[in-house]
Amino acid sequence: MQPIVLIAVFGVIIAASVLAAPRRASVEGFFGGQSVTGTAPGLWVLVLSQVTTWIFARSLMNAAILGYYYGIMGTLAYAAYYGSFLTGAFIVGRLRAGGAASVQDWTRARFGWAGNGCYNFVIALRLLSEVFANLVVVGLIFNAVLAGSGTAAIWVVAALGLAYSAWGGLSAALRTDVVQMLVFLVVFGVAFVALVTGPMFDLGAVLTAQGTAGSYNGWILLAVAALQVFSYPAHDPVMMDRGFIADPKTTQLSFLHAFWISTLCIIGFGFFGIQAALNGAAYEGELIGTWATMFPAWVFGLLLISLLVSALSTLDSALSSAARLVVEEGGLPRTLAAGRLVMVAFMGGGTLLTLWGNATLFDAVAVSGTASMFLTPVLVVGLVMGRQIALWAYLVAFGAAMAGSVIYLARGSEWVTPWLMAGHKYEQLLLICVFVLVTGFAAVLAGARGR
Repeated sequence: MQPIVLIAVFGVIIAASVLAAPRRASVEGFFGGQSVTGTAPGLWVLVLSQVTTWIFARSLMNAAILGYYYGIMGTLAYAAYYGSFLTGAFIVGRLRAGGAASVQDWTRARFGWAGNGCYNFVIALRLLSEVFANLVVVGLIFNAVLAGSGTAAIWVVAALGLAYSAWGGLSAALRTDVVQMLVFLVVFGVAFVALVTGPMFDLGAVLTAQGTAGSYNGWILLAVAALQVFSYPAHDPVMMDRGFIADPKTTQLSFLHAFWISTLCIIGFGFFGIQAALNGAAYEGELIGTWATMFPAWVFGLLLISLLVSALSTLDSALSSAARLVVEEGGLPRTLAAGRLVMVAFMGGGTLLTLWGNATLFDAVAVSGTASMFLTPVLVVGLVMGRQIALWAYLVAFGAAMAGSVIYLARGSEWVTPWLMAGHKYEQLLLICVFVLVTGFAAVLAGARGR
């Protein structure tokens, strides 16, 4: 695809996002997502916002890459994380039934400021990783179409995304998510139809594909997803923020619809990675270079535009959640200026992290998901079973999850290697997840008492 065409189309999408953002910003709209008339978002605004912020650029690339290496099981393993919409709906429903207005309301009431601080630390890392990972994909795309342009593209997209996000906060994110999701569905839908109607596509072969590395690690990742899927939504502030801004019935329906729509999109995008492996294409540049050799220029262009739209939609939502987190939970003045300063800090931090050089996209998911797993025993025992949990038990579970995350991230270091089994990194990840859950449940059950 000609770079000038990609830049022009993406520029039009950014302009449409700016036009869709509210002209006037209010404090309630910025932090709570209310419209200028003070109304909560409707069902399909909420659904499209949930979907577009969860099928973000990193996830699309992960689904395709895992499909390339591990076949249909790799893609299904990643799609399993989208069961988070169902577990998230359950968690939000229980929290709201108990009178909580956010996850922090519940953790603060149960574990005080120390426990709430641990939770906020994890979701702050999650938000920073969202900004980082989606900007990395932007860089990969522009480097693929114009060598050496990735860094400049990252800074430009970061600046433009920050500009309209900082204007309207959550209300801007909700409105622009609708525009961006509709564009994504049309663009990706056309590309997907072109894939499945192509002369080399065989649905049976795709559904039984083993990938270039065999399906074994796909099964391992499916087991990891099963262990993480209960806690994963609770540490995702973008999803949780949208769980408390509309009435309970609308919220529950939005989670259900977001589940099936996003799961189908992720599996569909994974087909592109699986097809690349079936075609015998060599892996190049996070698959972007591979697709350039596989598909006609217009199909390749549609795939890139899909990724760019999903990256943009996630950036504004991550920034609005970061503003709410730091301002409302951190005790800063609830003003537009404070929220905008937080957005600048998170976008700046995520952009600087892209200079680090680690573009292994699934690592961000693995580390983030492992860190969230301290919430599984806490929510099962405290929220579902209704038992009181001692602060020390909560902190032990938190410490085990943090240790697991650090060990996985530093798995190649000399000080970590003796503690891990010899094997593939995903086998090591599964072992770490089991350790975190066993330690967490042991501590929480030991520190639990009656209702």
